[in-house]
Amino acid sequence: MEKGKVLFGDNGFDTLNDYLNSNESLSKIIVLADSNTIEYCLPPFLQKVGKLINYELVEIDPGEEHKNIETVISLWNTLTELGADRKSLLINLGGGVLTDMGGFVASTFKRGMKFINIPTTLLSMVDASTGGKTGIDFGNLKNQIGVFNLPEMVLVSSQFLSTLEARQMRSGLAEMIKHGLIADKKHWNSLNNLDNLDITSLDSLIKQSVAVKIEVVTQDPTEQGLRKILNFGHTIGHAVETFYMNTDKMLFHGEAIAIGMIAEAYLSTLKTGFEMEDADKIKEVILEYFPKTAIEKKDFPAILDLMKHDKKNVSGVISFSLLDDIGSCSYDCYALPEETIEALEYYME
Repeated sequence: MEKGKVLFGDNGFDTLNDYLNSNESLSKIIVLADSNTIEYCLPPFLQKVGKLINYELVEIDPGEEHKNIETVISLWNTLTELGADRKSLLINLGGGVLTDMGGFVASTFKRGMKFINIPTTLLSMVDASTGGKTGIDFGNLKNQIGVFNLPEMVLVSSQFLSTLEARQMRSGLAEMIKHGLIADKKHWNSLNNLDNLDITSLDSLIKQSVAVKIEVVTQDPTEQGLRKILNFGHTIGHAVETFYMNTDKMLFHGEAIAIGMIAEAYLSTLKTGFEMEDADKIKEVILEYFPKTAIEKKDFPAILDLMKHDKKNVSGVISFSLLDDIGSCSYDCYALPEETIEALEYYME
């Protein structure tokens, strides 16, 4: 099987069972989960995976605040104590924080052990678990330390979404909207009105989003060029997310990216000729799902300063991925600080 392949539903569980049955040489199987996924996701997962009888369960605390080197060191110590080696398998059962960090731990322990991602949130299904990006935050800066490394497979099952709170579901929706805006106008149109969304149509929308990401990542696996379009909304969004981290206005990733997409859609009208009418439509649609965050003007300079640490930047110049049209995106775009402030003001209008 092709490494990194994304599988869906019961067919995915069948493939996982076949993989475990055909890999008798696996020295140890370790399931990494947090307290939430142990309660809500581990029982249905174990019911589907008949081969998973002798395994070690490792628990971490949930939340972005634990996606750091201290947790990684603790996990390296745990793997050592369990006698894990290069022939061991780490199954990451959780959201984006867990699959990012679990993938990084597996990629670096003894220079690399196999891992599989089982995303349990909408955000991790359509974004974090696929594409081979692994990593952790460093200080207050998101995803500053990491490696590109594909899992053995990614298994997406919408059954895990049944216990997800509405705010978490919205967070994943932001990345789906992004996929439509950068590469698939039809997908964007499908996401304009989700009033009658059921699990069947959600499955279809998830597959469309995953297909967009896989198409981009396949062409540019290590983000040398085209893959940068997946960062639309993220230059401003990550800075806003970081600014409010560990405050009473702390944002979920998708909530921050929603802000970033509105602001960067406006920035696109200044830099790429993107139509203002389309920017206004993006703002209207996104604000239907995401309550507006009150960003004070006095905080704009600090948010701009955080953008200097964006991973796309070269020689300190802040780089954006901006829309040319609905379904089309350019990368390596640059904007003046005053233009970026104007974009933040547009969000707040």
